[in-house]
Amino acid sequence: MPSLLSPSTASVPDNAVKDVTLASFKADVLEASRAALVLVAFCAAWDASCKSLTGALEKLARASGGAVRLAKVDIDKNQAIAQQMGVQSVPSVYAFYQGRPVDAFAGALPEAQIKAWLDQLMQATGVVGAEKAGLDVAFKQAEDDLATGDIARARAIYADILDMEPENAKAYAGLVRCLFAENEIAKARAMLDSAPAALAKDKAFDAVRAAIELAEQAGKGAGKAAEFEARLEKDPADHAARFDLALAYYAAGRNPEAVDQLLEIVRRARTWNEDAARKQLVKFFEAFGPTDPLTISARKRLSSILFS
Repeated sequence: MPSLLSPSTASVPDNAVKDVTLASFKADVLEASRAALVLVAFCAAWDASCKSLTGALEKLARASGGAVRLAKVDIDKNQAIAQQMGVQSVPSVYAFYQGRPVDAFAGALPEAQIKAWLDQLMQATGVVGAEKAGLDVAFKQAEDDLATGDIARARAIYADILDMEPENAKAYAGLVRCLFAENEIAKARAMLDSAPAALAKDKAFDAVRAAIELAEQAGKGAGKAAEFEARLEKDPADHAARFDLALAYYAAGRNPEAVDQLLEIVRRARTWNEDAARKQLVKFFEAFGPTDPLTISARKRLSSILFS
């Protein structure tokens, strides 16, 4: 399954990577560099190092959200361009901005070194913020994929982002969410616990951490809803049974009913078990997300109970 940052992804601008000839050089390089930073890669089919270099350049161009474009020139088929540019060896890369070359390097540099060079070049030319825009597009696509159940694609996007930015907390949390979405709770917990300390403190982990804790907690009462319902039939004031029933409903995906039971505990005995029902509701809200309709409506109902 291709990821958003891979060459075959349709959501990436079609002009991010092009094969350029002498006839198209003016349009695809000089004119295109008025709106973006254009990297011109001079390579040859017979040079093995060219393949790894162009692969890294394509990845960076496609991840830039349109700020960076790659123009690939086959030096054997386009010797006139190479001669005009004074290319001495392959691979060689020239960066164009505002219709003129602004920097260059020769040789197959490691991807990390190319990225550092590109970051500095983007700042020097004023092409800043576009990489973030590209990441925003990638994250949006991953969120959509998770929502529609295409977990493999979401995982690939988050992995690509982490490959480029190893300390991106949102992407790391996204991979944990993918495991959770596949009901791999133990693996999600293990990955969460192994997150670097600097990342684990990020708010990006709040929702998935709450979801994992709830899943672990609810797992103990999974399939026991009938038992707790029977206890409540005998004694509606059995708050422990109602609390366990809320978790059993949550485990079964019956989120609105789970919320109803916890709100009922707050209504009947606000401070029961050291405010356990309200605290559990807060966990639910974190797991659902602040913009989820159930979170919004439940918060209003909770406020109405607490301040009535």
